[in-house]
Amino acid sequence: MRILGISAYYHDSAAALVVDGRIVAAAQEERFSRRKHDARFPVHAVRFCLDHAQLAPDDIDSVVFYEKPFLKFERLLETYLAFAPRGYRSFAMAMPLWIREKLFQKDLLGRELKRLGFTSPTERMLFAEHHQSHAASAYYPSPFDEAVVLTMDGVGEWTTTSVSVGKGKTLQPIREIHFPHSLGLLYSAFTYYTGFKVNSGEYKVMGLAPYGTPRFTTQIYDSLIDVKPDGSFRLNLDYFDYCTGLRMTNDRFAQLFGRAPRQPDERLEPFHMDVAASVQAVTDDIMLRLTRSLAAEFGTPNLCLAGGVALNCVANGKVLRDGRFKRIWVQPAAGDAGGALGAALAACHQHHGGDRVEGCSPDGMSGSYLGPEYSQPDVESRLRAAGARVDVLPDDEAMIRVTADALAAGQAVGWFQGRMEFGPRALGARSILGDARSASMQKTLNLKVKYRESFRPFAPSVLREDVADWFELDDDSPYMLLVAGVREEHRRAMTDSENQLFGIDKLNVVRSTIPAVTHVDYSARVQTVHRGTNPLYYQLIDAFKARTGCPVLVNTSFNVRGEPIVCTPEDAFRCFMGTDLDLLTVGRAVLRKDQQDPSLQQNYARSLAPD
Repeated sequence: MRILGISAYYHDSAAALVVDGRIVAAAQEERFSRRKHDARFPVHAVRFCLDHAQLAPDDIDSVVFYEKPFLKFERLLETYLAFAPRGYRSFAMAMPLWIREKLFQKDLLGRELKRLGFTSPTERMLFAEHHQSHAASAYYPSPFDEAVVLTMDGVGEWTTTSVSVGKGKTLQPIREIHFPHSLGLLYSAFTYYTGFKVNSGEYKVMGLAPYGTPRFTTQIYDSLIDVKPDGSFRLNLDYFDYCTGLRMTNDRFAQLFGRAPRQPDERLEPFHMDVAASVQAVTDDIMLRLTRSLAAEFGTPNLCLAGGVALNCVANGKVLRDGRFKRIWVQPAAGDAGGALGAALAACHQHHGGDRVEGCSPDGMSGSYLGPEYSQPDVESRLRAAGARVDVLPDDEAMIRVTADALAAGQAVGWFQGRMEFGPRALGARSILGDARSASMQKTLNLKVKYRESFRPFAPSVLREDVADWFELDDDSPYMLLVAGVREEHRRAMTDSENQLFGIDKLNVVRSTIPAVTHVDYSARVQTVHRGTNPLYYQLIDAFKARTGCPVLVNTSFNVRGEPIVCTPEDAFRCFMGTDLDLLTVGRAVLRKDQQDPSLQQNYARSLAPD
């Protein structure tokens, strides 16, 4: 049974291929189109999935879309009618597009698939519900035979939060919370209010929160959201504009906090840090109330999470440490891109009755390395055609030795190996790496490589067997979706000279013996690296450990602000040449910045630098 899943037309479109219950390939369209959060039909991602599996379009048994457009249209129409005459401007903007295209999405999908060579595609087309897709993406690849499944996001068709129970190949929905009451939309409202972009800047709010004090939680609970002991909630819509307007919040929201929303180009102040800390604290509390009540109700030790809120690794870490559930598994592509995968899995197991694949270790995601890869000859020809000056090393051992030496010497390294990751995190296939011990590495990577805000933290990649020696965590965290504290013995106050290296206006910042990956509250977004899942990356960290005694590297995504993570060797070369990266390894090809054509470096630097 060959099933193609598709998500599209909102943000982060993607395609995924499941064959006989096994996840074969998955990728976001943005990686190919180079348009961040690309929402268009995933032409390139579909082609990749078929090419990787060596399948023709008509070899596919079912094509599954990740949500039901008619239900979504019903929600939009009922919402406008409920709030009429408010929201006419938004209604007038949205309805023509829906009537022209989205309402007849089956026909639109059919036309796109025909262009790719599918004959009679609508006869093989299925539609899953949005949160059904999220739940399937969380449960079926998980290592659990039985689990509670919690999905939370902004909104799908009507659902914003869902609870299901998985057992064997069955996945039974239990209850839902419906629009307009949404924890995801509450967090997005604060994303908008603090001056970041909705649907992409929420992780910036999460990163900003530790710099602040949660002094506004009382206002949030008293005025914005009513939370019950079991974690269920209702929003007070008098403060929000997302139902019918063109903004997330309204003037009453601003009056509650005493300030107008921050504009993106305005300076971040302690006020904004406190607002971020407050909404994060409320999110943590709601997640804990929900998971505690679910653990008490169902009695299973296993929890699966998906939906955009599941990317909040701070809340995930607190749920794990709370201990009500002994084991937690989070879908690495927890947002809408993962809906393509969940739709395919839901069709496989719930529509076609397929069995779950046995013996997947440690889970069914293959480390989330599900995207394109390139042979060594292809790498070399592509790089040379792009103008790169390349040293090709004789074997992987030599490549790892050179890369580990560069990292130990404090260099910033672009690392491009194997299959590209599926989901928003770089996991050691398309990564920028650095020495976690360096006090200057965070600022260097943020300002000279990533071109992004200086307060943004970086994640540590650590050998799985060493994680408990460095962090307050002794669990698998292969997808960088759990936050844990740095162990007490690795904490220290930062010196005055080190304090000057960081651009946030916060005195007495604290760091650790691994300052480049330690946030101001001594926390870190941990990735555990496993020998069996990513052997090359494991060997690199092990080699770095042999040189330095430290089994931890800085790992951030291989891109600059405003661009998707690199996909091809050419993408990697362009990013390498346009930033202050020192070394690039692509397969066994090693590129040193000081050996490259200076004119190419100037051209790429101009094209990548932010305005």
